[in-house]
Amino acid sequence: AAAAASGAASVSSAPPHANTAAAGQGVVCSLPASLSSPAPAARSDFASTAASELCALLTLLGDGYRHVCLIRSTEALQALSKLPASQQQTGWVQCQVGTAHFNAAQYLAAEAAFQRARRLEPHRLEGMEIYSTVLWFLKREHELCYLAQAVVAANRLAPQAWCVLGNCFSLQREFETAVKFFQRAVQVAPSFTYAYTLAGHEHVSNEDLDKAMACFRSALRTDERHYNAWYGLGTIYLKQEKYQLAEYHFRRALSINPRNAVLHCYLGMALLSAGRCDEALAVLERAIELDPGNPLAKLRRAMALSRLRRNAEALRELQSLQQMAPRESTVYIQMGRVLKKLGRTHEALAALNHALDLDPKGGNTIKAIIDKLQLPDDPLPDDQVSVEAA
Repeated sequence: AAAAASGAASVSSAPPHANTAAAGQGVVCSLPASLSSPAPAARSDFASTAASELCALLTLLGDGYRHVCLIRSTEALQALSKLPASQQQTGWVQCQVGTAHFNAAQYLAAEAAFQRARRLEPHRLEGMEIYSTVLWFLKREHELCYLAQAVVAANRLAPQAWCVLGNCFSLQREFETAVKFFQRAVQVAPSFTYAYTLAGHEHVSNEDLDKAMACFRSALRTDERHYNAWYGLGTIYLKQEKYQLAEYHFRRALSINPRNAVLHCYLGMALLSAGRCDEALAVLERAIELDPGNPLAKLRRAMALSRLRRNAEALRELQSLQQMAPRESTVYIQMGRVLKKLGRTHEALAALNHALDLDPKGGNTIKAIIDKLQLPDDPLPDDQVSVEAA
C-alpha cells in the first residue's frame, strides 16, 4: 500500500503529458497514443486537407460573387447553391442571392433571401438599399418602414440607411422628401452609385426629366456598368418619344443584364412605338419567356399582334391577361379596340364601359374611343396608351 501511494504521488506531481517513472517502483506511466501530439506526417496531411477545403470554399464564394458583379443571375445562383449548408446560412451569402434575384426582376424570391439575411444578421447594412427597392416594388409599406427604422438606428452615417429612408418616403408618394434623403446618401458617400439612380427615378416620377437625366449620368460616371441608370435614361427618352435614343439605352442596359424581363419589355415598347412591330413582338416574347407572369409584356405583345392584324391572337392574349389583372382598365381599353377590329362592336362597347368603371379619371379618353366605335378606322394609335397606366 505504501509503495502504491508512493507511486501515485510520483505520477500526480509530474508535469502534464510527461512520461515519468514512479520513484522506487520501476512502473512507467505514459499517456495513450491518441492523446500524444500527432506525428509530423499526420500534421502535414491535416494541414493540406484543410487548405484544400478552404480553397474550394473560397473558390465557390468568389465564383458566385463574380457572377453577381457581372449581373449573371443564373450562374450566380448556381454557384452559391453549391456552398455547404452552413455557409449558405450567412447574411453575406443570402444578400448575394437576393441581389441576383433582384437583377433578374424576381422580386418575391429576392424578398425571401433578404428576409433570411436579416434574420441571420439583424444589424447588417450592406445590401439593404436593394432590399428596400424590392419592398418598394412589392408595395410592402409596413415592412419598408420597419426596415428604415432599423437601419437608421444601426448607423445614421451609412448611405444604405438614407437610401432605405428615401424608398420608404417614395412609396408614400412624398417625392420631395425622398429626393432629399437620396441626396443625403450622396453627400455621405459620393461614390455610392445606387443613390444617384434612385434619385433619378424619383425625378422621373415627379416629371422633372432634366434633373433625372443629370442623376442617371452621374450614376454612370461612377459606374458605367450600372444597368439601372441606362434603363432610367431609356425611360426618359421613351417619354420624350425619342425612340431611337430609347432603344439605344435599353440595349445598353440589356448588354449588361440580358436576363431581365423588364428591360426586354421596355425595349419592345420602344420598338413598338417606332412602328417596328415584328422586332417588338420578338423582344416581347423573350420578355414573357423570362417572366411568364409579367402583365406589361403581355399587354404590349397584344398591342403588337393587333398592329400586325393578328387580332384573334391579340384577343386571346388579352383574355389571358384579364385573369391576371382583372382591375386594370388598360387591358379593357385594348380589348375594346381589338373587338372593334374584329367587328364585335357590342362586346367592344361593354369592355370600354367596364374600363370606364375601373378608371373614372380616364373618362375623357375612354369616351372618345366609345364615340368612334362606329367609324371604319380607329384614329387613335394603340401605343398612345400611357406607359404609367400599363
